[in-house]
Amino acid sequence: MVEGSRIMITASRYHDFSAGHKVTGHENKCAHLHGHNYRVHFTIQSKAGVDEIGRVLDFAAIKTRLCEWLEENWDHRFLIYKDDPTSAVLVEHFPNDMVLTPFNPTAENMARHLVETVAPIQLRDTWCQLTCCVVEETRKCKATFFV
Repeated sequence: MVEGSRIMITASRYHDFSAGHKVTGHENKCAHLHGHNYRVHFTIQSKAGVDEIGRVLDFAAIKTRLCEWLEENWDHRFLIYKDDPTSAVLVEHFPNDMVLTPFNPTAENMARHLVETVAPIQLRDTWCQLTCCVVEETRKCKATFFV
């Protein structure tokens, strides 16, 4: 090992879910109501190295804490920015299907929200932090947020 270098170990897991969204202010097709089969990659880093059996965090715990959050909150729902002009009408007609977000639901903002807002709550009683989140809208288009 080179003097002064830092070794880092992570654990990653991905999860697929389907959801609709509308990108407020988009200049092309994404301004319309549409949806994706998303794939979200979670990368976890331990603040304390690995546990006694050599894991950053058990993969099942990543599933329980982060993947299941996606299932319960965003899967088969419609994400719309709370300030979008159409949000009130959509919520009125489809109250159980809409998720009002405090951000414009781009892949970039979704990844950031998962890292900065969701993960600190879901991982609060672990020694881990979500350091990277990749949100794929399609197999060709993805956004990455990392700390």
